[in-house]
Amino acid sequence: MSQNVKIGLFIAVSVISVTFSFYFWQVFRTPNLNLESEKPVALLVPRGATFQTVLDSLKANKILNDEKSFRFLSRLMKYDQNVKVGRYEIQPDMGNYEAIKKLRSGSQDPLTVTFNNIRLKQDLSRRLGAKFAFGPDSLGKYLDDPAVCKEYGFDTTTIVCMFIPNSYEMFWTIKPKALLDRMAKEYKSFWTPARQAKAKALNMTQTQVQTLASIVQGETNKVDEQPRVAGVYLNRLERGIKLEADPTVIFALRDFTIRRLLNKQLTVDSPYNTYRYTGLPPGPINLPSINAIDAVLNAEKHDYLFFVVDARFNGYHTFSKTLSEHLANARLYQKALTERKIMK
Repeated sequence: MSQNVKIGLFIAVSVISVTFSFYFWQVFRTPNLNLESEKPVALLVPRGATFQTVLDSLKANKILNDEKSFRFLSRLMKYDQNVKVGRYEIQPDMGNYEAIKKLRSGSQDPLTVTFNNIRLKQDLSRRLGAKFAFGPDSLGKYLDDPAVCKEYGFDTTTIVCMFIPNSYEMFWTIKPKALLDRMAKEYKSFWTPARQAKAKALNMTQTQVQTLASIVQGETNKVDEQPRVAGVYLNRLERGIKLEADPTVIFALRDFTIRRLLNKQLTVDSPYNTYRYTGLPPGPINLPSINAIDAVLNAEKHDYLFFVVDARFNGYHTFSKTLSEHLANARLYQKALTERKIMK
């Protein structure tokens, strides 16, 4: 073989080597996923998913640029044979190798779960369950099971107390029972010795505090006013006076569009109707916020026994110590409702 031929072969091999090296570098390292976004995109891989399922999901969410290179490297790394269930965040400009390594190892990213402004247990089950792989119906079966609720120290009415509204990090693949265990842990953490002592000083259980807090929250979303509202209800409880809280009637009627309660609605026969029954209702009428719970535990001490929405509709209430004062304030409020044509 002549010297020129050897040189030619060397050059050809070098070119091929460089070409393949560059190709493999592109396949491994060049950004190929989530190229159009500045934020991570969550890829959900459900139970029973195949490699084709993953590909279809990537394409459906428009986060895969070159399918051929992704498919090639997936086979090389045997990801096509090792698909794992989970929620994975695909970072902006992610390369094939980094993405496939993450997916193949099952290195899930937790999701941040936040729940608030929930009135009914069914709403909690649906809204919370819909965030996880187990779906919106599975959680409800546990929350409606007396034995499960008893295990955590509640009944089917009060089990919602275990869900303290906040933001939590959890894996998408968590099971319903594991979710309940997590909420029980968070509940125990929330009820610190200091909070327990304050509840005891009020001669109330933790559930009773949260039930009253739910009424306070139903009355006002003004955090600075909640301790004063809580003080009114504690005064009435201490004196054996019916709470006569409108939000409890609305809860009993299950009509949350009501803006003006009528006298006939105040007679609905329900243990939640505090116009008919003295004391607290059987359980919360919503999931009270931490602010509302602390408002009860740190209620304002005063002599007020009544309050009504401020007729100026500024979001606050007008408080009074006597029935005559309250009736006068109530007439102003009713007049203001009529002027605004709010009749129901």
